[in-house]
Amino acid sequence: MSEQCPINVPCQAVGQTQTPLSDAAATPITTPGTPIVKIPVVLAERTIQIVVESDVPLDPPAVEIKRVLKNVFLTQCKLVPVAFTPVDGTPYRRVTRAKLFVQGYIRKNIEYASSECNAPLFDRIANINFSGFADLTEDDFLSLALVASSSDTTSHFINPKNGDLPRLDKYFFENAVFYNEQPYCELVSAQFFELDFSPCPTELNEPFDTLREKIVLDLTLKVLQVQQVQVLG
Repeated sequence: MSEQCPINVPCQAVGQTQTPLSDAAATPITTPGTPIVKIPVVLAERTIQIVVESDVPLDPPAVEIKRVLKNVFLTQCKLVPVAFTPVDGTPYRRVTRAKLFVQGYIRKNIEYASSECNAPLFDRIANINFSGFADLTEDDFLSLALVASSSDTTSHFINPKNGDLPRLDKYFFENAVFYNEQPYCELVSAQFFELDFSPCPTELNEPFDTLREKIVLDLTLKVLQVQQVQVLG
């Protein structure tokens, strides 16, 4: 670089050189033996196929779709048990069959060109809702969910003055309430297959104001529950 002809760099931003810090190994404190830990356990990892069709209005109308960006958001993922096997000697039961309810939306960012020759690209954001359920059997589970049942019992008494009549002013109640860990979901991946087109065929460079979308979404997710697990050495 010549001092007489300096190089001007446009669009500069302020940068700061970071000072390196020293680091050293630290000795971890571990628990000897085979401790019991409370951690998330993967109950199932499933790929659910979701099929959606939607009409997205475009204003101003488009003559060419440039790019479509997609993402998926889950608003609900609930595991509803429908079959159980008891854990002997405990109030707990293992879930052997369940319905997995899934609800969410596909967020699409559609970039398109209008009919004007020198016009900016337009953005159209559309949120396309979906919902449904999957049937999970025992073979579909990697680990079984644990659920304890609460109990509510009532004891009645006979009237001591008349053995033919019950007492309505005296009862014995017994209640046992168990608070279970709620199974939950985590997104793993989403794979989209889609066909986008104008529902009314148009000539070349003729604008259209509706984009019809036929979407097949393969959504992979994990179903987890926090459980106690014994760590073996």
